[in-house]
Amino acid sequence: MICKKPINRESGAGFTLIEILVVIFILAVLVLVSIPALDLFLKNSHVANGMQEFYTALTLAQSKTIASQDESQYGVYVDTGVSPHRYVIFKGATYATRLEAADQSFWLPKTVEFSEILLGSGNEVVFSKLTGYANPAGSVSVRLKADASKTKTVYISSAGILDFTAPAVVADTRVKDSRHVHVDYSRVIDTATESITMLFDGTVSQVIPIAVNMAGGQIYWTGTVAAGGSDQTVTVRTHRLNDADTQFSIHRDASMNNKSLRVTISGDSSGNLALYSADGLTTSFSSVYVSDLEWQ
Repeated sequence: MICKKPINRESGAGFTLIEILVVIFILAVLVLVSIPALDLFLKNSHVANGMQEFYTALTLAQSKTIASQDESQYGVYVDTGVSPHRYVIFKGATYATRLEAADQSFWLPKTVEFSEILLGSGNEVVFSKLTGYANPAGSVSVRLKADASKTKTVYISSAGILDFTAPAVVADTRVKDSRHVHVDYSRVIDTATESITMLFDGTVSQVIPIAVNMAGGQIYWTGTVAAGGSDQTVTVRTHRLNDADTQFSIHRDASMNNKSLRVTISGDSSGNLALYSADGLTTSFSSVYVSDLEWQ
């Protein structure tokens, strides 16, 4: 005869209804607590992903320019006039004069937007051939629409360095004077036909045909001109030429010059690039295309 052991229903095996309800309650609390954290994580990822993709577009435009793809330069334009905001990799020296058929457009996620665009007076940055230098330098920020405190920024240096950390401000302790000046010039120069004229003491002129004074794709002239019985030695060159704009560099050392100097370019009837007093202590400009003149 086989004896069956009776089932002990008070042994503690299994769960009571109360225990199950407690577990469900704890799980519900954990879910409720984790939802805001998950939501915040997703929102932060939208900002980070949007900025990372924009950063990738900048590096791609820079790489295309350095490689002289199609013998052109490339830039990135930020368009806040559409929803969602977009950015465009374009082919050309400016967005306005670009080859529109070559545009590559990208859109930010719908939850984020461009919030602060510090690119000079415009919404574009263009890279220089060979060097990859950026014009203009600046920064672009992306933020979460629902929470403006969630922001990420990319900084673009004039040397073409892209970083998510703001560059350190380095104090410029150099002693600057008018021997060496830089002039930013916005008009497109016809290098085949135009010339630069230097007028010494209001009487003696030196004409520099641009076409025969080019070196490495830049204007370069240096020489000595006799004016009023004294030799005047000047160097005129460009650091960038028709690359979004032009930057002239003029070197006039007072130890080798004692006459006033007026520098003009033939295609510009609005005024001069630079005007030096005889002692070189006063410099100015009058061309409407000159945006700045800085002592170096």
